[in-house]
Amino acid sequence: MKITQITCYEVIVPGHKEAIQSKGINKPLHKLPVGAQAGWKFQFDDIPKLVLKLELETGIVGWGELYRGHNWDIVEDICKLLLGKSLKDMSLQNLPFTYTRAYDGFECALWDAYAKSHGLRVVDLLGGPVREKVKVGAWSGHRAVGDLAELAIKYTEQGYDCLKFKSDLDDDVVRWSEEIFEASPKMKIILDPNERWENTFEAKKRIDGLRKTGNVLCLEDPIPRWKLSEYKSLRNYSSIPIVMHVSLPYILHGQRIEDSIKAIQAEAVDGFNFNCGLADFQRLDHIATVSQLPTWHGSEIDLGILEAMYIHSAAAAKSCVWPSDIFGRLIREHDLLKTPLRIEPPYAYLPEGPGLGIEPDMDVIERYKVKQKVFRK
Repeated sequence: MKITQITCYEVIVPGHKEAIQSKGINKPLHKLPVGAQAGWKFQFDDIPKLVLKLELETGIVGWGELYRGHNWDIVEDICKLLLGKSLKDMSLQNLPFTYTRAYDGFECALWDAYAKSHGLRVVDLLGGPVREKVKVGAWSGHRAVGDLAELAIKYTEQGYDCLKFKSDLDDDVVRWSEEIFEASPKMKIILDPNERWENTFEAKKRIDGLRKTGNVLCLEDPIPRWKLSEYKSLRNYSSIPIVMHVSLPYILHGQRIEDSIKAIQAEAVDGFNFNCGLADFQRLDHIATVSQLPTWHGSEIDLGILEAMYIHSAAAAKSCVWPSDIFGRLIREHDLLKTPLRIEPPYAYLPEGPGLGIEPDMDVIERYKVKQKVFRK
């Protein structure tokens, strides 16, 4: 079970035309800085992602995928640390390198290889599934009001019953809610301002209008996350659930597992969107489960390898009952898999076979590849 080679494929996979936002709207959605440039300057599909092929001396291959915006120096350092080491000598719960945005992608590859080596699925390493299919929703960035009816009908006809939107103070989310209700009365929506409604005054103005249609499943991060007392006031203001996004890859923003505990202690939230790797997602699920709060699995609008990992995590998580953000192929040109994940809206099904249960398509990876590096022992 010794690691003999790690191949890194840097790819850029564009989004489908107008799948991210309405024509004429130009609002980049990458929240983190890129180099010395501030967040919200780049669209997510312009930023490279890294696919990992981790090979064992037995011939078994583990596949991983990093979040967008990887740091090559960190990637190379982790590869050097792992080469020559045996999976038998590692704890999957605590891998032998520090946590960075690259951690979860390498964790994905290591768990995939370990599970395959033992003839198991990744979900079995998490204690086995509590469900064989995971609830999922559709997704959109910012939209013009005139596009919403068509969008809602399209996703309703595909079988989705929940549609998530990004929003800021410029978006007329009350009109959005009304248009969607008129076009598809059973369609629920999640509004995710990414903290950009700024304060309780602005949030309450919008909540007052959103109450009328009753089709808002929840509000995610409506105001800055550190304002826990104001989260609590919003929670007490209406029956619309208030949700906090705990995204451990946002390490630059200081997000940590204990954020969920602090939010629960402050009575500030009705549920969570959790995004992280396999071991940490299980830790967060246990916190939410014992607190009797619902969750879903978040994403960074990823490709098929990470989305497969998300399905395994969500399938093993008792709290994960709200629609998860597993919709990459709706938005991007390809998921880099030979066989797409089985998604029959509103559910995504556990992949079959050992490990992650997926097979990347090397021809497609070559098509979108912009750089490749190979590390050998």
